[in-house]
Amino acid sequence: MVRSRSARHAHGVLAGVLTFVLVLVAAVGGLSLWLRGLDRTPLLERCAALLDGTSWYLDPDQAANAALLGGIAGQRALPARAVTIAVATTLQESKLRNITHGDRDSLGLFQQRPSQGWGSEAEILDPVYSTNAFYDALVRIPGYQDLPITEAAQAVQRSGFPEAYAQHEARARAWASALSGYSPASLTCTLGSATPGDPAVVASLAARDLGLTPTSEGASLVLDATTLPGGSAEPSRLGWAVGQWAVSTASATQVVEVRTADQAWTRASGTWSPTTAVLAPGRVELVLETG
Repeated sequence: MVRSRSARHAHGVLAGVLTFVLVLVAAVGGLSLWLRGLDRTPLLERCAALLDGTSWYLDPDQAANAALLGGIAGQRALPARAVTIAVATTLQESKLRNITHGDRDSLGLFQQRPSQGWGSEAEILDPVYSTNAFYDALVRIPGYQDLPITEAAQAVQRSGFPEAYAQHEARARAWASALSGYSPASLTCTLGSATPGDPAVVASLAARDLGLTPTSEGASLVLDATTLPGGSAEPSRLGWAVGQWAVSTASATQVVEVRTADQAWTRASGTWSPTTAVLAPGRVELVLETG
């Protein structure tokens, strides 16, 4: 039987409508999958120091440099105030990064200038050298601990913007307090999954920053804060200083767990939580990701 032209037209329209509906359904399905993908917010890797109810954030590389400043101050038995001044200075000068450029011949964490007698380019770009050079100059300032942060920093740096350091004081105080052990369980890092860690990397950083040598005990690397200057008098505080140093450097070392006192920080949670086992004061245990 031959269909009429109107019947053929109706059939074509219906087929077109069905095709459009199928295409629309597929498009909606694809859009739904795409939107669900947007819901998977990429992990924001960052570290925080909590003080007086406020969290002060740094990127993991900045946190590792802050840990260096705190660790070297600990080796030298300098007060937390010195760390606050150093952190505020580097936040202003280099955003707490060991940069290879700056105003005129300024270089490194503190933007020190070879032409002004701070050392050679290679020396200034060594963060250990530059940090010790800063502290050497700071401790020569009479009463630096009692000076406002911006005045103490300016006395060392001789900056063209002497008031700029003040804007970083609150953040610097939070990080200095945590890295000096005065604010237990206050320094945390949110990090992605770890890769297999190398104990030699931990040993190298611990020796550089803290002057400590880790020992291996089972699955853990152990740092003994009681061997630091003042460690026998304040083992608990210095245990927290070392423990929070380990969290600050976890992005570089691939540490997945840090334990001290009755608390543990884990990479999985990003926070400190109570543990059932209580470690001896000053003892810090680190667990690396294994292959």
